[in-house]
Amino acid sequence: MTTPMERLKEKITKEVLWVYILRLLKDRPMYAYELKNEIRERFGFEPATVSSYVVLYKLEHDGYVTSEWHESETGKPSRKYYKLTEKGEKLLEEGIKFIEEILNKLKYL
Repeated sequence: MTTPMERLKEKITKEVLWVYILRLLKDRPMYAYELKNEIRERFGFEPATVSSYVVLYKLEHDGYVTSEWHESETGKPSRKYYKLTEKGEKLLEEGIKFIEEILNKLKYL
C-alpha cells in the first residue's frame, strides 16, 4: 500500500509528465531518451521510457511539439528530435500558472 506522500509524488511528476517535457523543450530540441535523462537530472524522478514516448506522441499529435529526424555524424542511428511549438509554449505557460495558483492557495489560504 502506498503512502499519501508517495501518491502525491506520483501525481505531480509522472502523471503530468507533459509539463516537464514541454519545459525542457523550451530550452532546446531533444530526442526522447535525452528528455528522460534530463528529467531525472533536473527534476529528480525517472519516468518509464514508454511513458515518455506515449506523452511525446500525444503532444505531437495535438500540435504542442513537432519532430524531425537528424542523421548521426558518428554512424549511430538517426534520432527523432522534438521541438516546442508556439501552441506548446502557451500550454506550458498555462500549466505553470495553474500549478503556481494551486501552490499559492495551499500556502496562503
